[in-house]
Amino acid sequence: MNLSASRFWPAARTALLIALVATMFLATPISALAQEGGGDAAAAAEKPSRNIFMHIIFSVGIFWIVLAPTSIWLVALVVLLALDLRMSSAIPPGFVDDFTDIVNKRKFKEAYDMARGDPSFLGRTLTAGMSRLQYGLEDAREAAMNTLDAIKSDKDQKNNYTAVIATLGPLLGLVGTVFGMIGAFMELGSGGPPNTGKLANDIAQALAITLVGVAISVPAVTFNTFFRNRITQVSLDVGNVADDLLTQMYHNSKKPGGPAGGPGMATGAPVAAAPVAQPPR
Repeated sequence: MNLSASRFWPAARTALLIALVATMFLATPISALAQEGGGDAAAAAEKPSRNIFMHIIFSVGIFWIVLAPTSIWLVALVVLLALDLRMSSAIPPGFVDDFTDIVNKRKFKEAYDMARGDPSFLGRTLTAGMSRLQYGLEDAREAAMNTLDAIKSDKDQKNNYTAVIATLGPLLGLVGTVFGMIGAFMELGSGGPPNTGKLANDIAQALAITLVGVAISVPAVTFNTFFRNRITQVSLDVGNVADDLLTQMYHNSKKPGGPAGGPGMATGAPVAAAPVAQPPR
């Protein structure tokens, strides 16, 4: 199983749990609404009025079929991206120091195995660069940056779905607004005295669906901007650290008395190396 799949399933399980809780939460007011509809108008008038949150839940009604999965989808994306874009997932703690120590000892094969066995952004980027190090430093840098661009593109694609949800929220709310207003105007144009209760319910439905749609859109816009900046920052940090490590490994391999070549060469005596800049925490 690849890294993306291994991080997707915990997020999917979290989203499923949220969906289950939401279903249980909505089951009570929906069943209460059915019971309320079965009574006569006088009995319904004697019941205490609902608070505004319960009123919104009742007013949205069947539109929860679309709005609830959209909000759950947003939560799942946020959890998935938050896990993927942690700095500890991009550059594992202690990785740079351990890798530098191995390279200083000219254990290039061990350094390559260490990077290849690490599923982090840095490990995957270094593995691609080290596999091309025997052809020169510039070739290794290009291979590493191409891999980093591919990782960044994958995260950007996931983050783009939050932008889609941010666009869909107001549009879904607009659909509900039009639906509710059509019912209200039908009541007004019925030819007889309008039923004020029916008219108020139609208007409340229009406003409630709009409110829920905007409430989904606002956090989606916020998270989209946050994760877009986060992806850029993490990519820059990983690129800088990977370039430093590849440069250090290449020059160590060219030192007198050390093996010249790629990461699979024999080990030699340790030599001093320039310190590698640590990423911000």
